[in-house]
Amino acid sequence: MMNGKDLYLRLLRFVRPYLHVFAFSIVGTVIAAATEPLIPALIQPLLDGSFVEKDPRTIRLMPLLLVAVFLVRGLAGFVGSVAMSWVAHRVVMDLRDTLFTRLLTLPTRYFDDHSAGNLLSRLTYDVSQVMTATTDALVTLVKDGLTVIGLLGWMLYLNWKLSLLAFLIAPGIALVVRLVSTRLRRLSRELQELMGDLTHVIDEVLQGHKVIKIFGGQEHERQRFHRVNNRTRQFNMKLAIASEASGPLVQLLAIVALGTMIYLASLQSAANQITVGGFVSLFGAMAMLLAPIKRLTKVNEQLQRGLAAAETIFALLDESPEPDHGTRAIGRASGQVSFQQVSYRYRSEGADVIHQLDLNVQPGETIALVGPSGSGKTTLMSLLPRFYELESGDILLDGQPIRQLRLADLRANIAYVSQDIVLFNDTVAANIAYGAGGQVDTEQVIEAAENAHALEFIRELPQGLETLIGENGARLSGGQRQRIAIARALLKNAPILILDEATSALDTQSERKVQQALDHLRAGRTAFVIAHRLSTIENANRIVVLDRGCIVEMGTHAELLAQDGLYAGLYRMQRASK
Repeated sequence: MMNGKDLYLRLLRFVRPYLHVFAFSIVGTVIAAATEPLIPALIQPLLDGSFVEKDPRTIRLMPLLLVAVFLVRGLAGFVGSVAMSWVAHRVVMDLRDTLFTRLLTLPTRYFDDHSAGNLLSRLTYDVSQVMTATTDALVTLVKDGLTVIGLLGWMLYLNWKLSLLAFLIAPGIALVVRLVSTRLRRLSRELQELMGDLTHVIDEVLQGHKVIKIFGGQEHERQRFHRVNNRTRQFNMKLAIASEASGPLVQLLAIVALGTMIYLASLQSAANQITVGGFVSLFGAMAMLLAPIKRLTKVNEQLQRGLAAAETIFALLDESPEPDHGTRAIGRASGQVSFQQVSYRYRSEGADVIHQLDLNVQPGETIALVGPSGSGKTTLMSLLPRFYELESGDILLDGQPIRQLRLADLRANIAYVSQDIVLFNDTVAANIAYGAGGQVDTEQVIEAAENAHALEFIRELPQGLETLIGENGARLSGGQRQRIAIARALLKNAPILILDEATSALDTQSERKVQQALDHLRAGRTAFVIAHRLSTIENANRIVVLDRGCIVEMGTHAELLAQDGLYAGLYRMQRASK
């Protein structure tokens, strides 16, 4: 775990591209801070020259100087704050872009282990906390830090003996800040985790609102959300208490020093050792110290929140992307796939999900994968596009190990259609064109839609191909969404096709249309079909039966029925359930 200094320095690297604006903001902030000590400095000649000595020149000049000081102070502060805010928002944008880019490159296993809600929280809540550390906190540290130094310097110049009282409280302030900082960082970390949990609950409710309604889970979800929400409130209160406790303690130390200073200054004034102007100037400077010291202790909360957020952000940025050490380019493959002694397990201490599996598939062949739930069908197909990395063995594409191929080249040769269709909140045309990176003309989109038997319902939509389909195609039926996904795969025109239970959730009429589209999609391609509904794969070239990660049977539909093994039992069971 990085310490606070290293975290902040790493955070400031994101400021480097905007160093000129950052420097401009610092200059404005420094000028604004430099005007603070000028105010008590002008009080001494104002009082002594105007009211005691009654000097006409001082009477005319002092008001003008005060106006000039406040004018410069306001203008410089405005410029410094706006420039710093511009830098901060650029840094936040860059951080979000960098985080999002990292998310796009993370391995599938990472998403298996982390909830979407927690990852959303990193990009929203945590990054916003970092912004306070790069703007408000930095402006406060620079401006109020220089203000305190300037005021102390003026006080030392006026009366160094009395001013030493201000330095006596410094160790006490430092101790308070250090104790509070440790607690603030810990509470901030725990609050960020809770914010991730809160986002996770919201995300699950939004995704599962239909299930919640049909099963009457509203009260359960309300209570679940309330528990997390209340925990978040409790930690926010703990954070507020820790933050607010430092202010009164620091002010108490400061006011004790101020009271002592007033008493001693009064004794010096009685002995004619200090003028009225000098006394008021010294007292004013000491009083002016209270506000920046309070802000400096309060800024500690912003810093600790920002640094705790930076820890989680950099932890995500430091995650290793999915390995892509392949150097070979393959172009368009013929579609020959060979699984050689392939084994895989999800956890190092668990059992093999796939165990020493061998399978050779010729170009253009349709292979159906069947077996009981948990037999390894989907896992095996996830190994081919390298969503997961092989534990042992090899998978060859056209005779080349897929680990030696560049990921982009390997995946360019694979199209994928599953039961759980993923569509984007965009137009029908954009979702179909996604299969070719979006760089296609309308005629190609129409052809793909027609071959997927989707054009008939697309023409009936309000804006046709330009109709927005809603989140994940919410405005379309299951069969329509499936045919959009098939059109997307057709447009990609990859030589290898993976169909993961693509028709299992459809009614008979929709299944017939989707099956026709799938038959067109499989033509001339090497196809792997994962199916629970065995009637859909009777025409496959070979049916591979898996059980506990091993191939237990293989052959055509007729051959497997004749063997009267696991496949025949599954087939009879399905026919009997109709």
